Amino acid sequence: MRGDYQELVDEVSALLGAPATLEDRDFRLIAFGAHDSEDDTVMDPVRTRSILTRRSTAEVRAWFERFGIARATGPVHIPAATDAGVFRPRLCLPARHGGVVHGYVWLLDSAGHTAAQLAAAMEVAARIGALLAAESRAGADAGRALAALLTARPGRGRDGAREELRAALGPDADEVHALVCVLPWRSDDAAGAEAPGPRTVPGAAALCVLPPGDIEGIPLPALAALVRLRSASVTAPAVSAAGRLLEGNGAKPAAPAARAGVSAPRHGLDALPGAWHEAVAAARAARAQPRLGPVAEWGAIGPYRTLATLPAGAVDPAVRPLLEAAHAELARTAEVFLDCAGQAGRAAGELRIHRQTLYYRLSRIEGLTGLDLDDGEDRLLLHMALKAARLGD
Repeated sequence: MRGDYQELVDEVSALLGAPATLEDRDFRLIAFGAHDSEDDTVMDPVRTRSILTRRSTAEVRAWFERFGIARATGPVHIPAATDAGVFRPRLCLPARHGGVVHGYVWLLDSAGHTAAQLAAAMEVAARIGALLAAESRAGADAGRALAALLTARPGRGRDGAREELRAALGPDADEVHALVCVLPWRSDDAAGAEAPGPRTVPGAAALCVLPPGDIEGIPLPALAALVRLRSASVTAPAVSAAGRLLEGNGAKPAAPAARAGVSAPRHGLDALPGAWHEAVAAARAARAQPRLGPVAEWGAIGPYRTLATLPAGAVDPAVRPLLEAAHAELARTAEVFLDCAGQAGRAAGELRIHRQTLYYRLSRIEGLTGLDLDDGEDRLLLHMALKAARLGD
């Protein structure tokens, strides 16, 4: 379908005798015509950034939208604004379908365009709008089917959702995929959070938002993205997609830090529910352990692969007193001590306390929990409980 857009953009360029660019309604670049002019002002900062980064800034979007392009049914002439980086006037052709704008065709404005040329260009823009609308519907169908598959219980409900997703994906259903989980997704507006369109995320076949509570024990909205892979041994496209989704997450600074998890690659749609559990576990691990990075892969989260299988909120009775807010300092001391393999000197250095202070705290930890930190199994229990508690944060 991308080739169709390029052909239509080239058709507009030929009709109006100027290079055109096509962006979706969120100002993300879809296609652009060749720029062979010797006039340096043809490539002003706004156009250059749009082509190089495949998107426009929020400031540029606000400038153009103030001229009513989202409501316009015909060509819109927009003056230059050097302070916004728009050195030349623009001509915007809204790509509409069914009374809704789905994208914009942009050209440098010219007084030489005749009414007949503009009318012909608008007919092409309408064809672009129809294509974008069809793509949007297909993406929405795939997203709904993916959400149903990931939340359905085993049985006929899951079988039906799988077949719906297969129909929505078409040939893509037989490709190698990985699932990405972004947690939380736009937690500042959980009720109205929507999934972006597949076009906005390279390699994405389907995206959906799962409301709070749809993931057992996780009271946060999450985004699921099904990403096509070129090889079952290369997850880079999914990791890249996860990074792009985090950039566009839009959560408020005060909201819980969003992190992303990537599942192991999968062949076939039957395996997607299992892949989703892996992606969720990896996202939870990334939130619990900063060193895993903003994007964590299932294969790299180590002990969290096991800890994520524990029931949400499960706390060993012996460790429960240590996890009370009043003992946060002792809990951190225990975790650092165990992370340092029980080496007192390393732990004291990490905590920046005297070794005798460390020994005093360790004795208090033993008194609170009844565990013996010289016993390997007690240390294992305490270490697992502390790490598991992080997953629930």
